[in-house]
Amino acid sequence: MLTRNCLLLFLWFVFDNGLLTPLHSPPQNRPAKEQRRGIVELMRNGPSSFQRVKRGWVWNQFFVLEEYMGSDPQYVGKLHSDLDKGDSAVKYTLSGDGAGSIFTIDEITGDIHALRSLDREEKPYYTLRAQAVDIKTGRPLEPESEFVIKVQDINDNEPKFLEGPYTASVPEMSPVVTICTEDPILNYTIPLYKNSVPISYLINYGLLFRFNCMASEGVIRTALPNMDREVKELYQILIQAKDMGGQLGGLAGTTTINITLSDVNDNPPRFPKNIIHLRVPESSPVGSTVGRIKAHDPDAGKNAEVEYTIVPGDGGAMFDITTNEQTQEGILILKKPLDYETKKSYTFKVDASNAQLDHRFHNTGPFKDTATIKINILDVDEPPVFDKSSYTMNVYEDTPVGIIIGAVTAQDMDAGSSPVRYSIDWKSDLDSYFDIDPVKGTISTNELLDRENIPQHNISIVATKVNNPVLTSKVDVTVHVQDVNEFPPEFAIPYETFVCENSRVGQLIQTVSAKDRDMPPAGQKFFFKSPPETIKNPNFTVQDFRNNTAGILTKLSGFSRRLQDIYYLPVVIEDSGYPVLSSTNTLTIRVCGCDTDGSLLSCNVEAIFLPVGLSTGALIAILLCIIILLVIVVLYVGLRRQKKKETLMTSKEDIRDNVIHYDDEGGGEEDTHAFDIGTLRNPKVIKDNTCRRDVKPETEPCPKIPVSQDSTDIRDFICQRLQENDFDTAAPPYDSLATYAYEGEGSVAESLSSIESLTADTDEDYNYLNEWGPRFKTLAGIFGEQESHLDIKENNL
Repeated sequence: MLTRNCLLLFLWFVFDNGLLTPLHSPPQNRPAKEQRRGIVELMRNGPSSFQRVKRGWVWNQFFVLEEYMGSDPQYVGKLHSDLDKGDSAVKYTLSGDGAGSIFTIDEITGDIHALRSLDREEKPYYTLRAQAVDIKTGRPLEPESEFVIKVQDINDNEPKFLEGPYTASVPEMSPVVTICTEDPILNYTIPLYKNSVPISYLINYGLLFRFNCMASEGVIRTALPNMDREVKELYQILIQAKDMGGQLGGLAGTTTINITLSDVNDNPPRFPKNIIHLRVPESSPVGSTVGRIKAHDPDAGKNAEVEYTIVPGDGGAMFDITTNEQTQEGILILKKPLDYETKKSYTFKVDASNAQLDHRFHNTGPFKDTATIKINILDVDEPPVFDKSSYTMNVYEDTPVGIIIGAVTAQDMDAGSSPVRYSIDWKSDLDSYFDIDPVKGTISTNELLDRENIPQHNISIVATKVNNPVLTSKVDVTVHVQDVNEFPPEFAIPYETFVCENSRVGQLIQTVSAKDRDMPPAGQKFFFKSPPETIKNPNFTVQDFRNNTAGILTKLSGFSRRLQDIYYLPVVIEDSGYPVLSSTNTLTIRVCGCDTDGSLLSCNVEAIFLPVGLSTGALIAILLCIIILLVIVVLYVGLRRQKKKETLMTSKEDIRDNVIHYDDEGGGEEDTHAFDIGTLRNPKVIKDNTCRRDVKPETEPCPKIPVSQDSTDIRDFICQRLQENDFDTAAPPYDSLATYAYEGEGSVAESLSSIESLTADTDEDYNYLNEWGPRFKTLAGIFGEQESHLDIKENNL
């Protein structure tokens, strides 16, 4: 028993503090006290100082190596209970992580084996449960206990770089021990054994003389100073990381680092040649590119930007230079026209310098370069050149055909000096008003010119080289058609001039100007004077102001309208044309009354005789009143005349007779041409429509009644019409005349018609008319007068 207890104490020391302590602690969810419980309980089975408990296992935890490559299952450990007497009466069971699939147990002996290879990086430990049961009854002999199988790590993973390849940069021309890059993302496995933890870094042999790497830090530094980017810009380095401190048996991982030398401005621009020759045709237009030069700078980016400047000197004023930002070329531009005959070559210098300077490298020398530019001008066969850019000629409109009005001149400026021929561009002279001498260049008229039709002609003259007719040049010629003085000048406007009665001597009363229809106002010049016969005019004089105007001045102090109210002053106006024309214009001057300050009051002679206290406003008011009265009188008379023409009732009695007045008398009964009485008795002329014509009837039209030639039918028709009119509420007014052919019977006065009058010449007494009442009083008077006249006539006979 003592030996067993000592063995248990040794195992507890080994597993708890021995060399086989695992790198990773077991799971913390299981306390250490519980982990050692089986051993403690076994120890309690010893002498009487230990108290016996139910369970007594001879195990706590097991270890198994990863990546086991043997052919047989790997032995893990053995389970044994103190109740197992070796008589095969106890059966061991296993459950938990990987039980049956990864781990298996011998039910009799309690040996545990791993069926396949394990990987610690995949799963570092497995938790299982074991129990001892009676093999016969299957009753548990001990409570189920939990234990752990840990997978021991071996150095089977090489150090790995998480990313790659890596990039780094260092300025060129840097000093030694400049850090290029550090490896902050290197990853490696953590083995069980401490001697495999250190990592060693190595660099490939080919670049050891330029870069080195600290074996324990993974930091890359430059090994040489002043490395030049222009020599080599990119370096590719292979880095190796090896575990176990680089000892034999350690594993290694590799990666690539690309180190770039960044550019600094350590090189000035340089021209490839000190002297640059260019050739430019003399016909190059101003502003055109005549050449390109380039200074090479091995630097990159902004450090390679070049600025070009022309050094002041011979020929520098003729050209300008700019920089092309894309190609860094210097572009030479022509500033002034070139002429081979004047100057055949130009020489000047151009400087090229960097825009961005690095002061660290100024001690190496000036950061610019200078080149000499020689430009040779090439002779070009040019067209003729006129001695003027344009020509202006004047000609009178009455110039005869064929008269020379001017000439143009052109020369060939080239060395050959070819003859020149002249012609008129037909597009500019479609009507052929002009002609030109092809050799001399003189221009003459070909048609009569009219200023009033075309005051100005614009033509183009073409000069052509005889040796090369393709080369031509044009010049514009303006021909002004001058006016021939045909019309004399006259007053610009009709003037209304007055002079005050109280005017003083030398007082200006009018300023006159003139106009001329011959030429435009811009070229007019007029002169004013009095006619020779009126120079000694005692009243007025003409003074020429020499600016195309003249003034009329008084020579008396005071004028009288009663003596003379109008004066006529002749004014002579001359123009400046050729020939000089003049005209005499008469200026009418009225004598007017003015106040003390010269303001006009009145120019009428009748105003002198008006009352002194009557003003112009009062006179206007009086005239308006007179006009209003005349209008009223005219309106009144017109109304009276219109009233007299109206038709009046001759009697206020309620009669239905309509008296119509005529200005001429009829012929009486003997006048058979005035009216045909037979119409009244002809039934065919009776109108069918008996309704009113002046008022739209509200009832339907009366039906037509056929009539016959019998007088009975006529009598019945008239009776019917009488009844219709008597009972019609819309009967015609009293001034309407209703004519009937039948008068009716039963009247006290009997028939008044002359149709039934006796044809005998017997005398008839009309005194009975006085007995019919007041209605026939007028008729009785008429016939009574006739009887008296007849009696007087008979007595005379």
